[in-house]
Amino acid sequence: MRIPLSRLAWALLPLSVPFLAGAADQKQPPSASQQSFVFRPDTGPLIDKVRRATARYRDVNVAMSEGWVPGTPCVSGPNEGAMGVHFLLKPTEPGNRLDDGELDPEAPEALIYEPQANGSLRFVGVEFIVKKADWEKHHKGPGVLDGHLMNLVAEPNRYGLPAFYEMHVWAWEDNPQGTFADWNIRVTCNKQRAD
Repeated sequence: MRIPLSRLAWALLPLSVPFLAGAADQKQPPSASQQSFVFRPDTGPLIDKVRRATARYRDVNVAMSEGWVPGTPCVSGPNEGAMGVHFLLKPTEPGNRLDDGELDPEAPEALIYEPQANGSLRFVGVEFIVKKADWEKHHKGPGVLDGHLMNLVAEPNRYGLPAFYEMHVWAWEDNPQGTFADWNIRVTCNKQRAD
């Protein structure tokens, strides 16, 4: 059975509610300037575009006010590292990107947050996603974003989805495994909440 990506996001939403609640319960959400971030030397045109386009989402409350909701629980790696909580635009929001078949370096399909011990969420990166069939309607060859080849997730896959291309961009957290690697060893889902 094939499930549209937007339906999968809504199906996984109940699993993510604790993260949403924790983010919304913050009395004083940190502003973008209060969050620690050190620009790394591995900049490039795509990374720079992503940073410019998503800087406002360093405050998760801004993302939520624009219609972004948790689409996954915190996704941890098979051996080490994690991806984090993927936020997606609600299917009812204008500009929902999961089913449009397009890729835009300044409009990622998912925002990725790492849960923190105090219940807040720290913005660490983005993910670009396009269904293989949709991509191939208008392009020859594999998925490419701003000159970077994307990863193909074939079917059958653990998501029960049709084949799709994806690429992470760790624009807001350094990743020793590479800026475009799927798993980031500096991101974790195991931070203990300090109560």
